[in-house]
Amino acid sequence: MARYTEAKCRLCRREGQKLFLKGDRCFTDKCAYERRPYAPGFAGKLRKKLTDYAVQLREKQRVRRMYGILEGQFRNYFERAEAQKGVTGANLLILLERRLDNVVYRLGFANSRDQARQMVRHGLFVLNGRKVNIPSLMVRPSDVIEVREKSRKVPVITEAQQVVARRGCPSWLESDGAAFKGVVKALPTREDIQFPINEQLIVELYSK
Repeated sequence: MARYTEAKCRLCRREGQKLFLKGDRCFTDKCAYERRPYAPGFAGKLRKKLTDYAVQLREKQRVRRMYGILEGQFRNYFERAEAQKGVTGANLLILLERRLDNVVYRLGFANSRDQARQMVRHGLFVLNGRKVNIPSLMVRPSDVIEVREKSRKVPVITEAQQVVARRGCPSWLESDGAAFKGVVKALPTREDIQFPINEQLIVELYSK
């Protein structure tokens, strides 16, 4: 499957906001966005007045890149959110939060969503006692995610558990680092997503 393979820090600089794509590095003075908080390229420092469409597009790109979703996938999530009852924008964010790779990241078993996605694909986790390798799988309340016994000494998992305190674990999840286990206590709500996102801009963009 196609994936963005260039420098991830350029994405943060392009969106004008930290997207926390490189794990613990984003919390240090090595963060490229901290050193160069402007868009990459020759005209990156120039101030531009954005049109309404550009503002909506940037918000969509920001969320898509934060979760590591391709355009086609993101559009599918939007259509699914639109078909559900409730507020479309909130439904969209909740669907993205329920992805298994995001849950692995939120539980503190990976330093970033990209890393979590790769670990899931390599079969390092079990869901309700069964091995899984599909990052886009949707979790449900009472689901139990565990690190496989033979994968518990993988260095990246140990490192991730040491730095999870920086971002914390959301209230809809329960993490037991000592047991290498996490539980989905409930479905996430819009209030559980603390990252500054204006999902209404995305709805307006796709509604044109």
